[in-house]
Amino acid sequence: MTNEQEETGREESEPKQAVPDSEQELQAALKEIEKWTKSQRKLPIWDRIASIPFKLLDKVTPKFIHEKIGGLLDELGNYVQNGGKYLIARRHVTGVLEAAARKRHLPETGPYPLAVMDEAAKRLSGESRNLATAQGATTGVGGIFTLAADIPAVLGLSLKVIQEIGLCYGYDANDKAERVFAVKVLQFTSSDIVGKQAVLEELNLKAGEDGKLPPSVTAMSKIQGWREVVTTYRDSWGWKKLLQAVPVAGIVFGAVANRQTLGDVSEAAHMLYRKRRVLERLDALEKSDS
Repeated sequence: MTNEQEETGREESEPKQAVPDSEQELQAALKEIEKWTKSQRKLPIWDRIASIPFKLLDKVTPKFIHEKIGGLLDELGNYVQNGGKYLIARRHVTGVLEAAARKRHLPETGPYPLAVMDEAAKRLSGESRNLATAQGATTGVGGIFTLAADIPAVLGLSLKVIQEIGLCYGYDANDKAERVFAVKVLQFTSSDIVGKQAVLEELNLKAGEDGKLPPSVTAMSKIQGWREVVTTYRDSWGWKKLLQAVPVAGIVFGAVANRQTLGDVSEAAHMLYRKRRVLERLDALEKSDS
């Protein structure tokens, strides 16, 4: 895809029609998102100490698992450049959006109001958590040996649900910039407080902005975050994966850990894509009034 095509895709991410939400509704939604963003400044105690047990796990982890984790770097880099294998069910996402619109007796073709997008995103989030729970239980059977299969599987599920939620809000991962955004959502999810704020600033997701991604986000110097994603993602699992490494008992721990991971990822995707759409629509309203 050429740069010109990418720019066109970004400009046409939402039909240029009347904004289907009032300014009051959009401002209320923005306040909800800002409240959530502030809540991200408080890290649970178990996340603060997560890296401690992981250092222990690191010493006893077989070499082939380290190699598997290392391979994710190349996999994420390939995803950003070419799209990769994290395919989304576009027809299913479209069906979920249409069903949410029908429920409210609204046109099924869009542009959809924020409430329809939110409902679709929440449904897809729930589906991803259920799938991750089953995945974690399955790979928890063999303890540390099936852990090698679980880590890339969870990464794949995470990228998949991020793209699907993005599609709910009108952002298509066929655009390279949107694939970068998906990786940044992963980075946001697994980062500490300072890292989260840095991601928000880099992506222009601050109140008063227009919600559009800055052109520099597609530069290779700006997407090195995938290396941070793999490292921080791995460390953030810490004690969860340590417990999953226990054969048989790992079924329970794996199911719980994966469900929580996908819950965090889908929540971040929901809020960050939602914020982009809210900021863009507020910007559109401001321009129409001027």
